[in-house]
Amino acid sequence: MESKSFEQIYEEYKNQGEQQAQEEVPSVNNTNKEEIVAVRKNEDGDLIAFKTNTGRELDYITALQEAKAGNLAHVDVFHKYGRDILRSEPDGIKENNLDRLPSF
Repeated sequence: MESKSFEQIYEEYKNQGEQQAQEEVPSVNNTNKEEIVAVRKNEDGDLIAFKTNTGRELDYITALQEAKAGNLAHVDVFHKYGRDILRSEPDGIKENNLDRLPSF
């Protein structure tokens, strides 16, 4: 019987989760909601603006308001550090994280 290292077992676990997440995403139907497709960062690397799939460009405050109103798909607003913060829904897919989206 083959003995696997802790790292190998964890990598298999992560890969299975990512594969399952990819399979689950198409089943989510948010056709009436805009999606964030690109981001703008300041020189510190902080997200400061967002571009949606309809071409709208939103400053951070407007994006927060839109997300709170339920108008943006695949994002969450949570409160931390004394303020509201916009983030991608935790779906196990790294490629669609706001930090990894292309710049505009």
